[in-house]
Amino acid sequence: MSIIGIAIGITTIVALGLITTGMEDSVQTSLNDVGAEITVSNSSSVSTNTGLIDSSIVEEMKNRTGVIDAAGGLTVTEMNMDRLKSRDSDSSSLATTVVGLAPDKLYMMGINDVDGKIYENGTRDAIVGAEYAEVNNVSIGDDITLQGKEFNVTGIFETGSPFVDSGIYVPLDTLQDITDNDGVSRILVKTGEDVNDSAISDKIEEDYENFTTLTSEEISSIADDVLGILDTATLAVSALAIIVGGIGIINTMVMAVYERTKEIGVLKSVGWKSRKILTMILGETLVLTTLSGIVGSIFGILIPEVGLRLFNVTDFALGYSPKTFILAFGITIIVGIIGGIYPAYKASKLAPTEALRYE
Repeated sequence: MSIIGIAIGITTIVALGLITTGMEDSVQTSLNDVGAEITVSNSSSVSTNTGLIDSSIVEEMKNRTGVIDAAGGLTVTEMNMDRLKSRDSDSSSLATTVVGLAPDKLYMMGINDVDGKIYENGTRDAIVGAEYAEVNNVSIGDDITLQGKEFNVTGIFETGSPFVDSGIYVPLDTLQDITDNDGVSRILVKTGEDVNDSAISDKIEEDYENFTTLTSEEISSIADDVLGILDTATLAVSALAIIVGGIGIINTMVMAVYERTKEIGVLKSVGWKSRKILTMILGETLVLTTLSGIVGSIFGILIPEVGLRLFNVTDFALGYSPKTFILAFGITIIVGIIGGIYPAYKASKLAPTEALRYE
């Protein structure tokens, strides 16, 4: 029962560690792969099809000091009606983000390598992310319906970012034409090296009062705050595991000492020193907690892995880091020491004559 009790805590620690590390890896990959340092949008926008930015402003952004390139992107949401009617579909596959972007600006979203070929301006061709292709069973050469129009899939890309890899990219002019929109939803801004992105961002907001900007540093800061909360939660669970596990070990080992009082008396009467008795009890405690760590780690891996497959989560991967398992086994050792000190000390101080008389 003690092994199960401690293992539950270790399982929680390992599972949370794998999830947190996976989220950190995903966020870092997303931030590193995206080529644009600043994203500009209309602060009055309430949906993807209102509050658009005039396309002429994209050229104005290119001419700003410190900016080496800018690209306008139009974003719309495509609902999958067939999956919407199916109760078995998970929520992540019910809607897809469709982005209109010029083919030579795809690097702004971290799309550098495409299996197949990139679309050309003015065509009804599209490239899809690897996650979208897998979930929807789409291959190169297939036709897909977007905004009521047929598009041909000419390529499949993978950036490592689940947000990008679950989307569809088409020519900007084509998407503007079929949606009857001349503007763009946002402007991606690429700055030069050794340039203060925050200063450029602030200047844009100053010059365009209806615009709001978001730099890659700000996105990273927000992500770090969220991940910091998860790390704190993991540490809180670890502390709880130490407390609960320590109490369980103390209870088990105290009962073991009481049950083996006569045995300990025999050992002491034949010459065992108090130090040897103490070492024996502590050793048994550490073996108990080590087994708990092994069992807990195994289930800490199995539960989230099975959960991801059970709920068909394909756009997220667990992050396996040595620090997660070092933390888990470190806690088991702490629990073993805390839980075993008192019972071991009590056993070592038993008087042989009293212990032999114990029934």
